[in-house]
Amino acid sequence: MKPRIGFLGTGWIGRHRMAAMLDTGAVEAAAICDPSPECAAEAAALAPGAVQVDGLDAMLAQDLDGIVIATPSALHAEQSIAALNAGVAVFCQKPLGRSAAEARAVVDAARAADRLLGLDLSYRHTAAMAEIAALVRGGALGRVFAVDLTFHNAYGPDKPWFYDPVQSGGGCVVDLGVHLVDLALWTLGFPAIGDVDARLTSGGVPLQPGEVEDFALAQFAAGDTQVRLACSWRLHAGRDAVIEAAFYGTEGGAALRNVGGSFYDFTAERFDGTAATRLADPPDEWGGRAAAEWARALAVSPRFDPAADQFVASAEVLDRIYGR
Repeated sequence: MKPRIGFLGTGWIGRHRMAAMLDTGAVEAAAICDPSPECAAEAAALAPGAVQVDGLDAMLAQDLDGIVIATPSALHAEQSIAALNAGVAVFCQKPLGRSAAEARAVVDAARAADRLLGLDLSYRHTAAMAEIAALVRGGALGRVFAVDLTFHNAYGPDKPWFYDPVQSGGGCVVDLGVHLVDLALWTLGFPAIGDVDARLTSGGVPLQPGEVEDFALAQFAAGDTQVRLACSWRLHAGRDAVIEAAFYGTEGGAALRNVGGSFYDFTAERFDGTAATRLADPPDEWGGRAAAEWARALAVSPRFDPAADQFVASAEVLDRIYGR
C-alpha cells in the first residue's frame, strides 16, 4: 500500500507541494486540514478521496504514515514534534523552528521516533544549483574561498504574524536568508562555522524591541570559506527580486542568478577569468522537487535519515546572525 499522507495547511504553497507529492504516484492523500474553506476545497479537488478534518489531533487519528505541515512558523516545531511522537513522518515548510533550539527539538523527536523528517529547502533542487554543487564538490573551482549570497524581495510578506518576532522568529533572514545559508553550507559540505557578524535594520535604522529586520547584512566563516549574505524585504532594487548564490574559487567561479527579477527562473554560469559559460537555463520546474523527493523516500522507508542534522546546522547560523 502507498503511504497515507495528511496535509496540514493547504494555502498556495501547501497545495503546490501536495500536487508535487501526488504526481509522484508514491503516496496518497488521506486527510486535509485548513481553516480557510476555500483553501480546503481547492485541496479537496486535488484529492477527492481525502477526508477533511478540523485540526492536528483529528488528522493524527486518521492512521497516517506521514504529514505535510504548511502552517505559520510559530506552529512548525510543536506540530512536527506532536506528529513524530505519534509515529508519523513529517515534511515541514521552512523554517523548521523559530530558533536552533526548536529545530534541534524536532530533529531529536524524529530520531527518537525513527521517522523520516524532511524540510522544504527547495532551492537545493534547482537545476542551476545541481550544476554548481557538482563543480564545487568535484574540485573544478579549486579551493572555494568566498561565497556571495543575495536575496532581495521587493514586496515583503502579506500576513501580520511575519512582523511579530515571537511568532516568526525574525524577519527577512529567517524568511529568505534561510534558503541561501542552507545552499552555501549544503554545497560546501556543512563545515564548521567560525566568526559571525551581522547588521540588522528596519526602515533603515537599527532594530527596536518587538520589530523584525527588513534588511540584513551578515558574514561568517564556513570552514576556510568566507560567506557574505545580504537579504531584504521591500528594497528599491528596480525589480521584483534579486537572487544570487556565487561561489569563487582559486580555479574559477560559478553563480546561480535569477532572470529578469523572477522568483522562479534561474541560470547557472561558470566563470574562468573574464569568460562565462552557461550551465543551466529556465524553464525548470523545481518548486516541488523537495516535496516529491520526501514522498518517494517515505514510500521506500519511513525511518529517520541522519541528514536531518543539517537542518540544525543552518538554524544555528541564523541564531548567531540574530545574536541569540
